[in-house]
Amino acid sequence: MAARPTRAVEDPLPAVASLVDRGAFADAGRRIDAALADGALAPATRDALAFERERMRRIRLDFPLDEAAARERLRAQVPDLRDDEFDRWTRAGQLEHLVIDGEPRYFARAVSNLFLLSPDAAARRARPAAGGGGPMESPHAHHAEALAHARATGASSVAPRRVRVTQSLVVEADAVPAGETVRAWIPYPRALPGQQDGLRLHATTPAQAVVAPEDTRQRTVYLEQRAVAGQPTRFAIDYELTVHAQVHAIDPDSVVPVVPTAALAEHLGERPPHIVFSDEIRAFSARVVGDESNPYRVARKLFEAVDRIPWAGAREYSTIRNIPHYVLATGHGDCGQQTLLLMTLLRLNGIPARWQSGMVFSDGDYDNLHDWGWMYLAPYGWLPMDVTTGRFEGERDPGLEWFYFGGLDAYRIAFNDDYGTPLVPPKQHFRSETVDSQRGEAEWRGGNLYFDQWDYTFEAKVLPPSPGH
Repeated sequence: MAARPTRAVEDPLPAVASLVDRGAFADAGRRIDAALADGALAPATRDALAFERERMRRIRLDFPLDEAAARERLRAQVPDLRDDEFDRWTRAGQLEHLVIDGEPRYFARAVSNLFLLSPDAAARRARPAAGGGGPMESPHAHHAEALAHARATGASSVAPRRVRVTQSLVVEADAVPAGETVRAWIPYPRALPGQQDGLRLHATTPAQAVVAPEDTRQRTVYLEQRAVAGQPTRFAIDYELTVHAQVHAIDPDSVVPVVPTAALAEHLGERPPHIVFSDEIRAFSARVVGDESNPYRVARKLFEAVDRIPWAGAREYSTIRNIPHYVLATGHGDCGQQTLLLMTLLRLNGIPARWQSGMVFSDGDYDNLHDWGWMYLAPYGWLPMDVTTGRFEGERDPGLEWFYFGGLDAYRIAFNDDYGTPLVPPKQHFRSETVDSQRGEAEWRGGNLYFDQWDYTFEAKVLPPSPGH
């Protein structure tokens, strides 16, 4: 008897994704329900559809404000707010919002971002904003120290800082049923020659832990313990390491086009979903690069162009289908979004580029998540770039002006040498952060624990130099 032919199942994912992107969440939900009821659906497609449902839930968390609530929040900053101003800033996209099932929904950080994106709005603010940002975001004595050391010695790894870190991940009480095992991954650095070394893990909570292998590109310490009714579930790691500033003297006329090798191949070309050479990316590149062909000057033009894009607080990366396109469409981006855009542009122009991210800290109590990258310029090799800190415009010393185009400070710990790569051991459920890994991840057998179910802390203490240093 002949076997029955396998029924071809149409892939429902493109239609669902299109509905999600148009804000037709109710229709997308119905399509997902209908598709998941089909027993012939491939497991990978089933998982992708389930994530589209989760994507919509996360978007709603990021966009909690209706129009009345957004107006009220803005009026607290601009007491005599006019309707035409609110409407103008909304139409311009400076008050970030989505239309979901026919209703405008505003981003949780739409109002604070508005004052970063619109000089007109900033001028209308009743109370000037308090100073923000980290100490390395403007010229600092540490930059001068690193430059002086590099120029005096010819070294590229200079001005080290020894730092002790405690990072925790705390799951809310009763987020997981009592007695169930909570699994947690806390970011942990790799040893990177010339950049960070002398790594020592002092303690973990709980004591039993699995440290991911040294070559894991998004390295973590994995921990697990049982939930107790009415009590938060706390995980923590305590370690120290030495971080070195990076300073590289580059002669632009010595830079030549790279000869692709097997080692560089993965850092060239496209890597969907975020590194895609779309028409929009090509057009942006053509406007910026023009007829320049020297790789150093091409890279610097692109660095300058992306640096000019305003910084603004970001949506969760897992809610964005293509991050560089999001930056071009909205006209703003945070550090990781700007870095991915620059990486895409560099690769389009034949310049290898790769990701790095972690935490920045200070001699005081400032710390923050941060993303940056590396570019490959022959014959110099891999050189760091931090396009979000960017150019120190107006500085007379070119080494200081362009410090972050080929250099880094020593007040940052790299956890990740790639984006969107698997954790060790692997997660069983969706990741909360599908691109980066700085806050951590948590789950239990019932599913992923998203950012609204836990919090993290990061404490860094710069240690005194050891004798003789």
